[in-house]
Amino acid sequence: MLKAIKNLLERSAYLISFFITGLVVYLSLASFSDLNIELKVSDKFLHSFAYLVLTFSWLFAIKKSHSKYSKKLLIGFAVFLFGILIEVLQSSLTSYRHSDYIDIIANTLGISLAIIVFNPVFRIFKTI
Repeated sequence: MLKAIKNLLERSAYLISFFITGLVVYLSLASFSDLNIELKVSDKFLHSFAYLVLTFSWLFAIKKSHSKYSKKLLIGFAVFLFGILIEVLQSSLTSYRHSDYIDIIANTLGISLAIIVFNPVFRIFKTI
């Protein structure tokens, strides 16, 4: 069963990464004020977690073709620039969101953590 899931994840890695990227865009730009949901978690934690997952998904997608550390840093930098773009879009496209440099710091924390823990986690994945 685990091997079947592993094979499905490997075949769909780019599709999953594009989906997660779209989800981050949607969650970053959509208004949720009508839902009246009160989160008990810090907004900055959510930023870090979202960008950890986003970076991790892209690192996993490129793992076979680009396993060098420089490629991982390039992915991290691309996700970092993506996060800055999202912050700019929040200020310019929406009236209910605003950009915050602390969000960029939280995003960077998630990106950095993903780059650091990717190799150990991927080694565990390869043993399945």
